[in-house]
Amino acid sequence: MKEERSLSLLQLMVNEGLVPSPEEEENRKTVIEKLKQVHGSESDIDALCVGPYFATMVNLDILNPVFLRDIDETGWKSLSRVLANTQICRLVPDLKKFQSMLRCVKFWAKRRGVYGNLNGFLGGIHLAILAAFVCQCDPFVGLSALISHFFKKFAFWPWPRPVELQDETLHPTLNPTETRLYMPIRLPFSSYEYCHSNITKSTFYKIRTEFLRGHNLTKDLLKFDFDWHNVLEPFPYTKKYAWFLKIFLSASKQDELGDWVGWIKSRFCCLLFKLEEVQGLCDPNPAEYIDVNIADPHVIFYWGLQAGKTNAIDIKSVKDVFWRNISTGYQGPFGKIELSIVQASQVPKSAQFDTLSQKKKACWKMMDYHQRRIPIYSQHVPQYIVGYVSTNGDPEYPSAGV
Repeated sequence: MKEERSLSLLQLMVNEGLVPSPEEEENRKTVIEKLKQVHGSESDIDALCVGPYFATMVNLDILNPVFLRDIDETGWKSLSRVLANTQICRLVPDLKKFQSMLRCVKFWAKRRGVYGNLNGFLGGIHLAILAAFVCQCDPFVGLSALISHFFKKFAFWPWPRPVELQDETLHPTLNPTETRLYMPIRLPFSSYEYCHSNITKSTFYKIRTEFLRGHNLTKDLLKFDFDWHNVLEPFPYTKKYAWFLKIFLSASKQDELGDWVGWIKSRFCCLLFKLEEVQGLCDPNPAEYIDVNIADPHVIFYWGLQAGKTNAIDIKSVKDVFWRNISTGYQGPFGKIELSIVQASQVPKSAQFDTLSQKKKACWKMMDYHQRRIPIYSQHVPQYIVGYVSTNGDPEYPSAGV
């Protein structure tokens, strides 16, 4: 029965477009082969790679401590992600099983609104280490059991005790940083460094709540009515919250919107801290929305607010504090930002995830702010954007859950 649960989960991942098809894998290989055939003085590949001075075109073992000795801060930062990925792949007992588990966990985190480091939630590296940790603890169980153990382990994890992968080559040392983090997760190539985290009181509460919910739904995989769709049901924002903070960002030109939105998102933690100070708990929904009735290039966020305290919010003072933070250091043309408190009934249907059937396919769009495109909506679920038509008329379809 547990094997059947694993197979049904794998099939769900395929249906959701989370697993690359054989055709996609073959296409990737073809592209790489074509790149290898670029020759001639007039041919080039416009790519820029920034790395430490010792990295050359020869095959380099970046885990060799000789290369990491006396490396400067810039070189260390440029290598940190690839170091982490390489080390995780080395430490997990079954790489294929780990990859399948990580796809599931990422999809769950996006569906439940707890994915996105800039919004104070879990980023890809956090989830990768947590998934790898469970794989190390339970190396011989199937995929469904790994997911169940993932929720159980972290629903009851004694935070702020750090999570760290088992590695006989490292000897972890106490770092005062871990006492200031809500969820310290140690980087797998360091004895004392932790994943960068923007987790706050509010987001920590929601992450723990979602871990517990996942545990309650997966603790008995053998129930006759068990359904993975229940575990992966989109978070019901407008059923959970009666009031929202609406964050409206716009720019005069489409090609300026991406930089403006990226800058604002990089400062979201400041806004979240201020809201927690004046309002209490806040749920910063990471999803980005577009109002098709507004012509100017724009993006809208809706953050859930704690019940009973919305009337006490001085939105002007919140905006003033946030504006002082974002107005320093930005190099591009300033766009517009509007903050307002709205009721759940004022949130457009396209942003009300709770109206969606749990058995419908979810489409995750990757925003390309530098290209003018017309959204295409599903005929069956009107609030889903299933793709775009570019200005030259060619259809483009978004990436699913990556």
